[in-house]
Amino acid sequence: MTLVAFDFDDTLSQSDLSILLGREYDVASEMRGLLEQGLRDETDFETSLRERVSLLEGMPERRIESAFDRCRLRDGAAELIVDLRRSDVVVAIVTGGFERGVETTLDRAGVAVDHLVANRLVLENGALTGDVEGPVLDDAKDQPLGELAVTSGDSLDRTIAVGGGVTDLPMLRAAGTAIGFEPEPVVEQYCDHVVTSMQELHLHFDQHDVIDVDGSER
Repeated sequence: MTLVAFDFDDTLSQSDLSILLGREYDVASEMRGLLEQGLRDETDFETSLRERVSLLEGMPERRIESAFDRCRLRDGAAELIVDLRRSDVVVAIVTGGFERGVETTLDRAGVAVDHLVANRLVLENGALTGDVEGPVLDDAKDQPLGELAVTSGDSLDRTIAVGGGVTDLPMLRAAGTAIGFEPEPVVEQYCDHVVTSMQELHLHFDQHDVIDVDGSER
C-alpha cells in the first residue's frame, strides 16, 4: 500500500486554523505577527505555537466552533481524498494545527482520512486554557511520517508527502516522494514535484498510477 501524508493549513485548506481562532477572538493581528515570526525562523515552531495559543486563553467553546465552521477544504481536496482511499491508498494528515479544527472541516466536507496527527487545544470548564498539547509541537514531522509508514506496513521510501511550508520540510525530505503545494522558495528545492491546485495534484497522482479511478489497487 502507498501512504500519502498531507499538511493541512495552507495545503488541504486555504486557511490557518490559528488565524481563524484569532479573528474570532479579536487577536488576529497579534496571532499573525507571531506566525510570521515563526515563518521567518525568528523563533522556533513550538514557541510560536504556544505563544499564539496563549492569546486564546478564556475563549469560549462556542466561539471555537464558530471559528472552525469557517474553515473549508480547497476546491477538489475532498474528491482527491475519496479517490485516493478508493484506490487503497492510506491517507494521513500530519499537521501542527489543531485536531478539532481538522475533524470539523473533514466532517463538513463528508470525507475521512485513515490517520490524523495533530495537536490539541486544552479546554477546561468550556473555555480554552491557553495551553496546547500533542505530537507535533515541534516541526519534526518526519517522526510521525515514519511511524505511520510502519503502521501502514509500508517502507518510508514509498511514502508521498504533500506540503509547502518550512515546517513541512522534515516530512518532505524524509518521504520517498516530496510534492510541494505552492511551496515557499526554501522548500521548493527539496520537492520532486510542485503543484498549485488540488486538480493538478489529482492529475499527477493519476498519471503516476497512485490513483486508480476504476477502484482497483495498483
